[in-house]
Amino acid sequence: MPIAPHGGDLVDRFLTGAALETAQAKVQDLPRITVSDFTAFDIDGIAKGIVSPLCGFMNEEQTRSVLDHMLLRPGVVWTIPILLPASQEDADRLEVGSEVAIEDDRGDIVAILHLSEKFSIEKKELAEKVYRTTDEAHPGVARVYAHGPVYLAGDIDVLKAREVEHQEYNLPPAQTRQRFEENGWKRIVAFQTRNPVHRAHEYLTKTALEICDGLLIHPLMGTTKSDDIPGDVRMDCYNVLIENYYAKDRTMLSIMPVNMYYAGPREAVMHAIYRQNYGCTHFIVGRDHAGVGNYYGTYDAHHIFDEIEEGGLAITPLFFEHSFFCKACGNMASIKTCPHDKENHVFLSGTKVREMLDNGQEPPPEFSRPEVAQVLIKWATAAK
Repeated sequence: MPIAPHGGDLVDRFLTGAALETAQAKVQDLPRITVSDFTAFDIDGIAKGIVSPLCGFMNEEQTRSVLDHMLLRPGVVWTIPILLPASQEDADRLEVGSEVAIEDDRGDIVAILHLSEKFSIEKKELAEKVYRTTDEAHPGVARVYAHGPVYLAGDIDVLKAREVEHQEYNLPPAQTRQRFEENGWKRIVAFQTRNPVHRAHEYLTKTALEICDGLLIHPLMGTTKSDDIPGDVRMDCYNVLIENYYAKDRTMLSIMPVNMYYAGPREAVMHAIYRQNYGCTHFIVGRDHAGVGNYYGTYDAHHIFDEIEEGGLAITPLFFEHSFFCKACGNMASIKTCPHDKENHVFLSGTKVREMLDNGQEPPPEFSRPEVAQVLIKWATAAK
């Protein structure tokens, strides 16, 4: 029996057939707002069921429940509000109960909002409760502070899916669920990444695969920080790694077109929820999951799962300690499995690896597979 979507049903908000034709005809006469790429990805995620059970943007009651209790409604865990920010000017000209055409950052009318509510929340409160900081240097906090002062709530009907780079890998939840069933996989573990997969990641995924039928390598391809490695480079890294080092009949690569909040612990829970909707039964939570800078403790993303309401998630989180190559062991290990001193452990910081790549140096094989290193060196050299 496949794992149930979060909240019970897999949402699909795409209009088709006559309903789509009717909507396309009337949107030209509706009041219109224009949204950012961030909000456009949220719209796409709602339409595809990635953020099931949401059918649209959250209202004030839901938002406060999420902020204060980590619940969308009783029994349904949720940790980050999905909100539609608006300027005061836009909010003033829109009437509750009306329909609103939404134009995305590419100039396409992609959805109709059934406006049910307009509300405001103090931005510092929102930042503190989601990100555990009000520091504007945090990219998520900076985005909150840049919002208009009003949020628009209501269900949406979506006219058009958002296409992204590597669209051929952009399988929505309904399709990944179908693929899992076709493969005969009942226990599927998902691996979240926004970076190339290095030896430590490989160790985590293969360890998890030992107790599951299949592995979904599921890189996040929505909005990220400007200094994150570009999506096309990351995809090249994933493909050469899978081609050379993973069992192809047990491994699947697909992308997840959602935004990166850098919200640490709360975002780790959301990433688990998304993967439950995609049909995964297990989810890897590593060190400093979804973190940025020094805003979160090393294993805060593990501890938060102890705080959520019991039975609120059907997916099983798998918690992994910091992994490394141990010279004395002669293989990958973690502090749970390795008895040797730190002098034997090979770990390179992201900064150190970037310096090596910029100088055309290949990271040691204990850190990165040579095929992956070559992709990264080529990119770093071209980027100079």
